[in-house]
Amino acid sequence: MNNNSPHNPRSQARSAARLAAVQALYQHQMEGTGEARLLDEFHQHRLGMTVDEEEYADAEVDFFDDLVKGALARTDEIDELVAGKLAAGWTLARLDKTMLQILRGGTYELLARADVPVAAAISEWVDVAKAFFDDREAKFVNGVLDAVARDVRA
Repeated sequence: MNNNSPHNPRSQARSAARLAAVQALYQHQMEGTGEARLLDEFHQHRLGMTVDEEEYADAEVDFFDDLVKGALARTDEIDELVAGKLAAGWTLARLDKTMLQILRGGTYELLARADVPVAAAISEWVDVAKAFFDDREAKFVNGVLDAVARDVRA
């Protein structure tokens, strides 16, 4: 059985973890919510819950925690990698704040999660981008993460 099948419960749980990680990283950036409080809030009230009639899928909690903690701990390193892949004249500050969190999460996964194949990780983060943006932005995520992967997974 293909482990990346959309019908695979682990794959679905990891997809949900990635989406939740973007939301958590966004909340951290916008509100300055501390890591421990942020993780606790997501564990208690978001992951696998229904909030304002919006159902949050069951997420792989350990994977979610690793994405959030890792992206926060390595933000400077991640931002340097991402900034180096942007077109001339573009800075991280010019990126949409949700887009920045998608790129941070994806870059962290490429850096630190050798257990996830490059193609699978990029494909998953492109899917996360599609939850927020149009195809053009999803292709942008694909291009940036592909370039990052060439540097960090050589």
